[in-house]
Amino acid sequence: MRVPRSTYRLQVTPEFDLFSAANIADYLHGLGADWLYLSPILKAEEGSDHGYDVTDHSLIDPARGGSAGLDAASAEARRLGLGVLIDIVPNHVGVATPKQNPWWWDLLLNGRDSRYAKAFDVDWEFGGGKVRIPVLGSDSLDDLVIVGDELHYFDNRYPIAPGTADDGASPQEVHARQNYELMNWRRADAELNYRRFFAVNSLAGIRVETPWVFDESHAEIVRWITTGLADGLRVDHPDGLADPAGYLDALAAATGETYVLVEKILEGDEQLPTSWASAGTTGYDALADVDRVFVDPAGKEALDRLDSSLRNSDVAVSWTHLIHDTKRAIADGILRAEVLRLERDLGSSVEQVVADEGAEISRTADALAELLACFPVYRSYLPLGLEHLHEAASLAKVHRPELGETIDGLIPTLSDPTHPAAIRFQQTSGMVMAKGVEDTAFYRYTRLGSLTEVGADPSEFSIGVREFHRRQQLRQASFPASLTTLSTHDTKRGEDVRARISVLSEMPEEWETAFGRLREAAPLGDGPLEALLWEAVVGSWPASRERLHAYAEKAAREAGNSTGWAAPREEFEQRMHALIDSAFDDDAVMAVLGEVLDDIRDAGWSNSLSAKLIQLTAPGVPDVYQGSELWETSLVDPDNRRAVDFDIRRLYLAAVDAGAHPPIDETGAAKLLVTTRALRLRRDHPEFFSRYAPITAFGSGAKHVVAFDRGQAMTVATRLPLGLERAGGWGDTSIALAGRPVTDLISDRRFEGGELQIGDLLKKYPVALLVPTEGLDS
Repeated sequence: MRVPRSTYRLQVTPEFDLFSAANIADYLHGLGADWLYLSPILKAEEGSDHGYDVTDHSLIDPARGGSAGLDAASAEARRLGLGVLIDIVPNHVGVATPKQNPWWWDLLLNGRDSRYAKAFDVDWEFGGGKVRIPVLGSDSLDDLVIVGDELHYFDNRYPIAPGTADDGASPQEVHARQNYELMNWRRADAELNYRRFFAVNSLAGIRVETPWVFDESHAEIVRWITTGLADGLRVDHPDGLADPAGYLDALAAATGETYVLVEKILEGDEQLPTSWASAGTTGYDALADVDRVFVDPAGKEALDRLDSSLRNSDVAVSWTHLIHDTKRAIADGILRAEVLRLERDLGSSVEQVVADEGAEISRTADALAELLACFPVYRSYLPLGLEHLHEAASLAKVHRPELGETIDGLIPTLSDPTHPAAIRFQQTSGMVMAKGVEDTAFYRYTRLGSLTEVGADPSEFSIGVREFHRRQQLRQASFPASLTTLSTHDTKRGEDVRARISVLSEMPEEWETAFGRLREAAPLGDGPLEALLWEAVVGSWPASRERLHAYAEKAAREAGNSTGWAAPREEFEQRMHALIDSAFDDDAVMAVLGEVLDDIRDAGWSNSLSAKLIQLTAPGVPDVYQGSELWETSLVDPDNRRAVDFDIRRLYLAAVDAGAHPPIDETGAAKLLVTTRALRLRRDHPEFFSRYAPITAFGSGAKHVVAFDRGQAMTVATRLPLGLERAGGWGDTSIALAGRPVTDLISDRRFEGGELQIGDLLKKYPVALLVPTEGLDS
């Protein structure tokens, strides 16, 4: 199995297709990347900018370059010696436009008699023998129209089964005869009868645990591997599958055990199952570790106090209590249909709980929702993770003691790996976690925005250097081929936005004063959201007005406290948009922002360069998200999927290769220097990265050093740079190396080894990448 030394993630879109990827492969090779890493490329919904809504597994998306495009990208990669990693989506398919999805169209046409009835996860009995499609704007069917052999609802088209419209029947009568029911979209929360991805009605789950479904949905994917077009696969959302381990085994058998990564969010000390045929995760766990070492623990008390004041509370908000409530709201709200289906899956097991079945059904659903709200990780993989179910049961009984008997009665069934309810509970718990935590609580827990990132635990404020080293040693020992990352197409904020926001932990009192002035100038009436928005403005500046308006709308509606997606509050959102406009139009606001930016800009850049070098040289396979070799100041999607200017990056790389050592400034060219030197070293000298050992710093600034030895490559980086500056700089801070000459690949300076003064080593840049001078010629 070929394992990448690094990857470079590209978002393949109709505007940036596979031919475009082929055209920049030479630049990526020059940068130092080892593999191209492509977003999903199978045929997706027309106009999709992400590709996770696959509509036809048998085709590479013509809009993304088609088979010829993959051939071109792969051939160019091979010419340059690059590997190819491709993102795949086994859990669900796009059904927003039924005509585009042959499987879904056939299901709607033929219902239970469709061959694909076994491919989708439909509760036919609950739907009265029909698939429920939540597309209507109201309960009225008056806007249905018959057009040939199709039933149209505005731009939505659905098949008419043969023989059901031959008698001059009205559109409403024809609709009643179909194998689907078009219903008010508001009914989906409780009445949907097919499994979906999270709460997205237009993404229908498929049963890849059924052998022929796996074979037919993966034939094209397997071809990529067996014909040498690709070298590895990234599996999207394995937690949605009925049997993730079984799926990965089937994938390994079909592909000859190729390199496979899984998009898996790990909570706390949770470990990826060692029984999975996977090299590791897509790197969110590494992201969280890197971020936390740049947060100043001394700022926690002041930021907690500020956050509490915004909530009119005397105590800091409890993350545990917050996510319990947001998860419970999700289980009772947009994912109520999944909870009720779980209740139906229990079947006769419900009757065994208590005799009064009529009263117990609602108690059972209540208990299931509480268990989902209390589940401590995304999901279990029974029998692995059974302890999480018991932990959830214990916590659920604390929250709802009156449900204790019901909860105890459910646990034996939910502990049985073969029971349909236990299988579905595991598929559902991750949905509730993702929607309740990432897409709700992350927008409400706002004491420091850099903490609320995918894969992170916001209740962990910071970690020290010793703990950081421990986690890297664990990664090196357990999953050394797991991906690491700092930014992705799903991160809530780009890596350099978070790097800048983290500086606020070093100056909490100054931030509180500035924030107070901003609130006075542009009041909103939702303190926690105001903190989130102003941190986003500061972190992403100079973001455009348009981008910040889009972020504010999404953040406010996801938080759901003052407005929401289903029922936006116009008056509140007008004030919210006025807040964003004030950053561009109000002299007083602009003055405050200017002062804050002056305070944190240089420290933010220091954090960015340090985090980048650490991630690129620490254990694991480092991924560079498209464009992030320069400053990555994106906000949440779709902002983080914007087009990348590769022409300017080519120019900067050429300048670096010509010997330039760019200053640390707005261009971000210094970050490209760090990125290319680290990537090239990892690719060209893998033998330099054989271990992980902490390097101890001594002297007055020791706590500001993160340094480690990878065998023959040594990384030195700066942390908490604002505090370092205010303390007077490095002073007598030093590290001790072996007494042999070393060269810093970032500054191209040579040192004699032995004791190195950090102030001298980091004179030009806040980072250094040291290698034995004699080893550079080997």
